[in-house]
Amino acid sequence: MSLGITYTKARRTLGVGFALLLGSTAAPALAEGPTLSEEAFDASKQLYFEQCAGCHGVLRKGATGKNLEPVVKTTKADGTVVEGGTLKLGQERLEKIIAWGTEGGMNNFSDIMTEDQIRDMATYIQMDPPKPPEMSLTQMQATRKVYVEEADYPTEPLHGRNWENFFVVIERDAGKVAVIDGDTKEVLVHIPTGYAVHVIKASEHHSISEPENPGRFWYTMGRDGKMTKIDLWQTPDKMLVSEVKVAYDARDVAVSGDGKYIIGGAYWPPHFVISDAVTMEPLKVVSTRGVNTEGDYVEEARVAAIYTTPHEPTWLVAVKELGQMWQVDYSDIDNLRIDKIDTSRFLHDGFFDPTGRYFQIAANASNQMVVVDSKERKLEAIIDTAALPHPGPGANWVDPNCGPVAGTTHLGEGTVTVWGNDPEGHPDQAWKTCYEVETDGAGLFIRTHPNSDYYWADQTKHPEPEVQQSVQVISKETGEIVKTIQVTDTPGTAAVHFEFNADGTEVWVSKWNMSDSLEPNGEIVIYDAKTLEEIGRVKGLYAPTGKFNVYNRSNHVT
Repeated sequence: MSLGITYTKARRTLGVGFALLLGSTAAPALAEGPTLSEEAFDASKQLYFEQCAGCHGVLRKGATGKNLEPVVKTTKADGTVVEGGTLKLGQERLEKIIAWGTEGGMNNFSDIMTEDQIRDMATYIQMDPPKPPEMSLTQMQATRKVYVEEADYPTEPLHGRNWENFFVVIERDAGKVAVIDGDTKEVLVHIPTGYAVHVIKASEHHSISEPENPGRFWYTMGRDGKMTKIDLWQTPDKMLVSEVKVAYDARDVAVSGDGKYIIGGAYWPPHFVISDAVTMEPLKVVSTRGVNTEGDYVEEARVAAIYTTPHEPTWLVAVKELGQMWQVDYSDIDNLRIDKIDTSRFLHDGFFDPTGRYFQIAANASNQMVVVDSKERKLEAIIDTAALPHPGPGANWVDPNCGPVAGTTHLGEGTVTVWGNDPEGHPDQAWKTCYEVETDGAGLFIRTHPNSDYYWADQTKHPEPEVQQSVQVISKETGEIVKTIQVTDTPGTAAVHFEFNADGTEVWVSKWNMSDSLEPNGEIVIYDAKTLEEIGRVKGLYAPTGKFNVYNRSNHVT
């Protein structure tokens, strides 16, 4: 894959793999600029999709991560034009950034990419990005596959297990989801899904019209836009019941409160898709391209988090680049009501307060948490935080001084920010920072349980292995770190993400085998939630990352 071979083929032919679907037109090399062979270009395009597009965008205009266009011109207040971009950074510096990461929240890729891949990626991002194609409703409908007919769904669990304490676990790079019995710690099945599943959502309890048996059906969203439906009442070999592809690049999915519809949000094409929750047939596509809060038209306006509001017949859809939360009423999908709520950029992930009224979401590149009132369908508050907040599924608990609070980790620095979130009972503390905790490194996830004395924060984004392999346990009573636990010391692995079991007595932490993620070398390490001592391990997993307990998720336990 020599850098000296010019990439000459201007047109590409669509292939069957999702990587080729990302672009029907290959980027020509800039005149007298960096070049790649056709083979190296396609390989780098695939790798960019897998590892880089989430933060930097398919068109490389940046969001959580920086703009990666070859040439970027910025006009200062005095009218001076400043030129930057990847071409100005140059090959050598780009290779170092990719390999070593940055203190601003980008992890090192030296354990994930080879030296040749790093070299070619540095060249690839100095070339014009290829623009992916669109996807029609007809194309989506043609991808639907049914493995178990709806008429054959069981009327009661077929396996005799405590399915409400099952854990559904993302096996990221293998494109699978594992189902684990939380009582026996047995891995029941590895279910093939879309690539690098980002989120799994269950049918949930709802105050207006809830589905039958909340928590039974689970829906995954892969980064390749494939949604799968999982039925936990089936025997393990039949838990995958159907699938459909709604995008080329996607992140989130949610189930309507009545269980009738699912919604899938896409990064590319920028849209969301409403499908029948029973059959998985796509019914409606809504583009999210539009004008951002600064009045600029945005083509790549990606859908990040999507959540079902517990007390309204709506979904909250975070349109990342627009800086808007769209509250989508699914009462009549033929005549959608969409309330577009101006907030901050770049919206990413969030969680509800304990009442289920207020949605708290990170606008990470703005260094803010945004709060939306789902009852009034309007912006409630904006909270300034440390660099790049990233709460994941979040955490709510009661602080002795501030009352009910919530917290977030940060991609950009080792800090946990805690704020009040009870405007009814503690109006003086609501939506104000209660305190901050300095941790050893930047992290992705924070989690707790109502029965626990602690909340847990990971440090996965720190470039030093010992730090990214450790998690920190913080007292709800004092706000102090009570223990740092090194979950793993195996080279090429990291500690990431937490989930409690149904009664809150156990904490499950992923040992993510990043460097050999297609091998079953990943583990979940289980700790006693009170003593903080290790009490067990679940082995034989492929790159385990996110974990979701059926009872906790279907009952909104955060």
